[in-house]
Amino acid sequence: MYIISGIQQVGIGVENLYEAWRYYIEVFNVDIRILEDNKVAELMLPYTGGVPQRRHACIAFNLQGGGGFEVWQYAERKPKKMDFELNMGDLGTLVCKIKSRDVAKTFEQFSRNPKVNIVTKLSKNLDGKQTFYVKDPYGNLFQIVHDDYIFKDEKQLTSGVAGATIGVTDIEKAMTVYGDILGYDKVVADETGVFEDFDGLPSGGQKFRRRLLTHSQPRKGAFSELFGSSSIELVQALERTPKKLYEGRFWGDPGFIQVCFDIRNMDALGKYCAAKGHPFTVDTTQKFKDGDSFDMGDAAGQFAYIEDPDGTLIEFVETHKVPIVKKLGLAINLKNRNPEKALPKFLLKALKVMRVKPKDLQ
Repeated sequence: MYIISGIQQVGIGVENLYEAWRYYIEVFNVDIRILEDNKVAELMLPYTGGVPQRRHACIAFNLQGGGGFEVWQYAERKPKKMDFELNMGDLGTLVCKIKSRDVAKTFEQFSRNPKVNIVTKLSKNLDGKQTFYVKDPYGNLFQIVHDDYIFKDEKQLTSGVAGATIGVTDIEKAMTVYGDILGYDKVVADETGVFEDFDGLPSGGQKFRRRLLTHSQPRKGAFSELFGSSSIELVQALERTPKKLYEGRFWGDPGFIQVCFDIRNMDALGKYCAAKGHPFTVDTTQKFKDGDSFDMGDAAGQFAYIEDPDGTLIEFVETHKVPIVKKLGLAINLKNRNPEKALPKFLLKALKVMRVKPKDLQ
């Protein structure tokens, strides 16, 4: 049986990696650099026009907890932006959710920060808790949601990724992926109508069906305590025909590329996904047999992708090695550990030595 430890990261395609990452550090405190590499993506041909493409990418976390960001830039190809404005209910990852221990105080703090573009008022989310939305300088939407969980208290109001909002054409049909495969089996809310918290979002005044999901059981695995719990919100437009956000564009072009889950037992997961009608479309285990690792810069492991019924990409990563103190060559080997057991907190808290400052990104 496979194990999902949580949302490892949300991929964000940008035109200038260091410029964007500086912004995300300053606003969301994602300053723990897990890995950074500048390599050719040889195995993503179904999503890169059939041609290997070089990209520069980093994965960074907020040590207070939650998933991370994978900030991603084409190194040799001009990224292609969407040629239309994203509207709520369009097909793909629409919003990245960010954890906050105090949403109202975060709203006040962001209101005083000229770098933050708040696009909705403080209101109630589907779960009845406070929320609001901001837009980064590149047009990506982030929702601030309440979450008390703190992995390492760094006295910040916001932590890492709490989940994502994904546009679908049919919520019930999408549950095969989000409920059965990804384990979001608990319906927090399922409502249809016009929503106050969407007021200010593109086409937010229209009628939608929204279903907010979480997992009924705590996640297990090496990084489960760092990631904490998460949610997926499915949004179905009822007054317009949605567009695919990546229609005619490549994986890695500007926007939210994918939601990535940290897993164990890729073989079992692949068999289950195939049985559910969503086979791997990319699978590094076909090239690296017998559990060998794919080199991911400072880290190593295996990865695979599936598509939801509307073609939205979901990534799975089975991490085999993760650096702790890069300068000393210290890393955690996960291949022979109990796959259900969380790593000791002191090991993960040691990642603080991998913190970077915005001024250091040149």
